[in-house]
Amino acid sequence: MVTDRRPSRSTHDARLRLAAVDRSDPTLLHEQVAIELRRAISAGEAKPGDRMPQAKDLAAVLGVNTNTVLKALRLLRDQGLLEVGRGRGIKVAGTPERTEVVERVKELLELARRSGYRRDELIDLLQSFPK
Repeated sequence: MVTDRRPSRSTHDARLRLAAVDRSDPTLLHEQVAIELRRAISAGEAKPGDRMPQAKDLAAVLGVNTNTVLKALRLLRDQGLLEVGRGRGIKVAGTPERTEVVERVKELLELARRSGYRRDELIDLLQSFPK
């Protein structure tokens, strides 16, 4: 079990049950780390607002380099699942369901761009739909 030992004021420290990565698996190591962290959040081991352990602690438990964990954390940040701030720690920002919405929005933006829509045109189009 990995826990962050720093005192928490308005957040809780996540208590994660993480398995080491499988080096025989063809999945890239940082993707395996991201999958394991996503699983822990889905299982309720870390909820929105909870603080995650430091990258170096996660790396030690998972048996990977700290840079591998940092790459996984950036991936999860880009998906809207984590907030990563230098010197402010790592917090759970959302749920896997929110992550799916963020990914679909990115897909929509890419489709709109390929179809010749500007961002403002896409926003106008979205706002034209009833609430």
